[in-house]
Amino acid sequence: CGGSISNSSGMLQSPFYPGSYPNNADCVWEIQVENNFRVMLTFRDIAMQRGRCQYDYIEVYDGPPNSSPLLGRLCSGSFPTYTSSSNMMTVRFHSDSRYTFRGFQAYYSSIPADHNTTLLCLPDYMHAVVSRDYLQAQGYSAQMLTLNDSRCKPTVTSREVIFNIPYNGCGTIREENNDTINYSNTIQVTSSGYIIKRKKNIHLHISCKMLQNNWMQIMYAAEDTVDVTENQFGRYDMNITFYDSSSFLRPVRDYPYYIDLNQNLYAQAYLHSSDPNLILFVDTCVASPDPHDFITLVYDIRRNGCVRDSSYVTYESPHSHFARFKFNAFEFISRHPLVYLQCELVVCRLHDYSSRCYQGCVSRSKRDTASAEEKVHVVVGPLQLREGGPQSRNTG
Repeated sequence: CGGSISNSSGMLQSPFYPGSYPNNADCVWEIQVENNFRVMLTFRDIAMQRGRCQYDYIEVYDGPPNSSPLLGRLCSGSFPTYTSSSNMMTVRFHSDSRYTFRGFQAYYSSIPADHNTTLLCLPDYMHAVVSRDYLQAQGYSAQMLTLNDSRCKPTVTSREVIFNIPYNGCGTIREENNDTINYSNTIQVTSSGYIIKRKKNIHLHISCKMLQNNWMQIMYAAEDTVDVTENQFGRYDMNITFYDSSSFLRPVRDYPYYIDLNQNLYAQAYLHSSDPNLILFVDTCVASPDPHDFITLVYDIRRNGCVRDSSYVTYESPHSHFARFKFNAFEFISRHPLVYLQCELVVCRLHDYSSRCYQGCVSRSKRDTASAEEKVHVVVGPLQLREGGPQSRNTG
């Protein structure tokens, strides 16, 4: 019932299909295909409670469920096809506590998007590419493209014009609202005729939006009154590195990292982004012997911002993109040959005191989700117990 899907094609169906679906189901599938592809969803069977689709229904969203337009809400009738404007689509199935039916079945596939313009929101900059064939068809040359700040020049190849646009430069505009941080710029192609205008002006509007769980990437060309939109979705780049001391000068490159019981382990989480107005917060860190399972057998070090291991200490960081902490190697590792650490890291707007990053230790039920933030899970390890017990070196 629901989940994240990244295959290029597949099938969705209600729980127990073609048997009767359960009461009080609420399934959300997030389909994300490759960049510069779109999602095409076709329904093959729908048998649900008829009417105005108030009780049992399917909703299709053009992107993430909480911030994207609703493409359709259905419960019976014809078998429609929906196509996303980006590489992401969300499908929600809901049933109430009254009647139950066979449900639905649908197939999805990925289709190529328009390749005249492409956009990637990378950690340090927006990577925008314009086809030279497209420009030539409009009657323009590559040398006529400029950004908001005309001093920032593109790289021109035989087939493409490439702009690498920083989030904090080249005329990029930063705007905030309740649930997104938006970075925008414009690639302009302007007709050179002063008295008689024979060609359209072309504006390629570029936008990278940070949502609660995704980067949303938007690029659209406005040719007078004709808009061509292109959306993509990506994620923040984060990592966690172990260091050999509290000075955080020398990272540990060993794989696996051999340690002693009760040895101090120094870790630094890092957000790779060129925007200085973001802050990183360590929400949860748990240890597990299985790098793919952090539910069955785990040891809590920190959960929901609350310290669970008595040896855990937070260090001051030189920059808001860093989060530093330490804990001691624990008995958990003496019972398992390898141990992995998974941390849930949260990114928020700097000085947004209503966001998760400034709330500290809270329960799940009290979280404020109104502010812009992103949650990312990072796994690091393995840690392995050094044979022969504690060594003569410093163990803290």
